[in-house]
Amino acid sequence: QIDPKDYTFSGLKNETVGRLPGKVAGQQFVIQDCENCKIYIFDHSATITIDDCVNCQIFLGPIKGSVFFRDCKDCKCVVACQQFRTRDCRKLEVFLCCATQPIIESSTGMKFGCFQYYYPELALQFKDAGLSIFNNTWSNIHDFTPVSGENNWGLLPETALVQDYVPLPSSEELKAVRISTDATKSIIPITRGRRQKNSDESCLAVFFAGDYTTANARKLIDEMTSKGFQLVQTKEVLMKAEDAHRVFQQSASEFIPLLEKGPVVALEFNGDGAVEQCQSTINEVFSGTKVFVSESKASASQDVDNFYNFADMQMGM
Repeated sequence: QIDPKDYTFSGLKNETVGRLPGKVAGQQFVIQDCENCKIYIFDHSATITIDDCVNCQIFLGPIKGSVFFRDCKDCKCVVACQQFRTRDCRKLEVFLCCATQPIIESSTGMKFGCFQYYYPELALQFKDAGLSIFNNTWSNIHDFTPVSGENNWGLLPETALVQDYVPLPSSEELKAVRISTDATKSIIPITRGRRQKNSDESCLAVFFAGDYTTANARKLIDEMTSKGFQLVQTKEVLMKAEDAHRVFQQSASEFIPLLEKGPVVALEFNGDGAVEQCQSTINEVFSGTKVFVSESKASASQDVDNFYNFADMQMGM
């Protein structure tokens, strides 16, 4: 028999509380009426509602469905979810991984950054919650109730560090979780999202489903970012033959047979010389792997648009 008390934090003040990996195991969770608290859910859950919390620092592991913040203010959060919503909130700062477009309503002073976090159990928790580490629309915010002449939301500074917002837990019990907030270790690739691009040259690289897709995509990200290129966005999505024709154009026929194995992982890199560098890295590092990569600077921006327009339609954006 499930006791709701095990899945609720209510009416707490000045406390540090949390749940260790394996303790929530896909249940719903409720956080309400907490003040000046540090709250850590190091597990996956079904849905989470957070009501009437003030000045709290909150970490929420992968949420299969939605997370809903209502009537909260001055909170700093790290959140991974399928759907993100706020209503009647003031001044939330959120490092977010969200598979669909995040929605704010009647909320002001909202700031968003890209989720960055690591602990050993996190990758499996993402899988258990049915979330892909490559589907993250953290900066593509939809404001349900915009006010003319005002902006209710913005992006956190690029230099923002997670631990300055949501520090590592200090309680003995929660210290057992081996956390790293080092951006290079983050389970979610750090993307630029909607931030201004540094260059007018982007490059699209697409990996096809197989045993090493995730590892290969990560390896290419490491190689490219270590050379100063920026990862703008990532996406994991199923493609059909007609989608391949739209996105890969002339080279579609060589990739269509690979689509049946499962979803593709697409990466957009930005920076002067991105196409050439991406091609040479793929030839050197992934010689035995079939990868689609933009042919030229001229075709690359069209590749990126074609792919992400298709992917957004697929995800119902």
